[in-house]
Amino acid sequence: MSKKIKVGMLGIGNVGRGTYQALEMNRSLIAEKTGLDIEIVKILNRSPEKDRGIEIPKEKYTADVQEIIANPEIDIVAELIGGIEPATTYMAEALANGKHVVTANKAAIAANGEKLAALAQENKVLLRFEAAVAGGIPILSSLTGPLLSNEFTQVHGILNGTTNYILTQMSMYGKSYEDVLKDAQEKGFAEADPTADVEGLDAANKLSILISLIFGTAALPEDIPTRGITTVSNVDIQYAEDAGYKIKLLGSAERVGDKVYGNVEPVLLPCEHPLASVNNEFNAVFVNGNAVDELMFYGRGAGPLPTGSAVLGDIIDMAGKTEKGSAFDIVPKLRYDSDLKFAGEGSSKYYVRMAVPEKSGILGKITTIFGEHDISIEVIRQEAAYELDGEQVVSLIVILFRTEKSNLMKALDKIEKSDAIHSVENIMRVE
Repeated sequence: MSKKIKVGMLGIGNVGRGTYQALEMNRSLIAEKTGLDIEIVKILNRSPEKDRGIEIPKEKYTADVQEIIANPEIDIVAELIGGIEPATTYMAEALANGKHVVTANKAAIAANGEKLAALAQENKVLLRFEAAVAGGIPILSSLTGPLLSNEFTQVHGILNGTTNYILTQMSMYGKSYEDVLKDAQEKGFAEADPTADVEGLDAANKLSILISLIFGTAALPEDIPTRGITTVSNVDIQYAEDAGYKIKLLGSAERVGDKVYGNVEPVLLPCEHPLASVNNEFNAVFVNGNAVDELMFYGRGAGPLPTGSAVLGDIIDMAGKTEKGSAFDIVPKLRYDSDLKFAGEGSSKYYVRMAVPEKSGILGKITTIFGEHDISIEVIRQEAAYELDGEQVVSLIVILFRTEKSNLMKALDKIEKSDAIHSVENIMRVE
């Protein structure tokens, strides 16, 4: 006879719906494989009249969160509301009440993971968040399970499906950023307010979690240098392709000595790099470990069912441990206790596109200022003239040898203050 595990779910949006669907469509299979009868018995839903596109018995709904987080019969709480608050408070209360907690909430985990992990330890319960990074891709459980014996040197991730869809469509069809964003919103790949996606904030939350798991140090999202894709133009994409690169929004972190460097920004990736072939709304995470060498995890990073599948995977794992009476994590999955320190962006090769007046002597001024800052130019290219703010300009594209970002910004600031250029149009890291 299968053991009954009762779950309370906070929220019935896209992820909540996908979690409920994934459980109902595979419930008998799960019971057969695990000997566990998992049931979502209560769902926090403060708009029960809203059509969720799924049949759920009305008696499962409640508008009172305490009916879930303080209910002694509920074993596991799945927090699927999103946002930092009140989600963090609800998870903290559930953990304090002896409930295991699973969440897909990258913002809350990135901002308050240390606090929540400590509460889980204190109350000898589990905190799981596989779905918070890369949706249905089992990257977190792999890093903290089969790959735990590795010392990782770097991680690169296409961590946001919206931006990857936009960049892919711009590349494949030559569409403008504005047109592809509108298309993505109509197809449901982008929110009505896409800021968190297109400005890189969503990816920064996910990278923050990966840095904690891989390097054991804290890098809050607001401390991670972050730039989105709004400045990426068709000129950038065409040049990158001509030079053998693809532009991807990457969340990257690398260990160098006793420091961890990381950022989120558009990157020129060589076409032969495995991440360069990840297209549309798909996500991928590429890691390098000292035992396994290079690995890439690929799949759907969002969507109700893929993300719900990851939530349900955490629930099944918790349920199995609970049934065996071995639920307490001796070693927390989130770590902030290593000797490594997060040190910001570090050095890299860079791509810079500038709008430059059609005047003699301009190129000499630019190269001189770069030289004054010990920055060497690897490639320089001039594109066709166009009009910008009533002035005739050309696109001047340079790829620079490795330099510190802070040093590059000082050079560009001096260049902009001179009469050498009209404006810096884009800066991207080159892998």
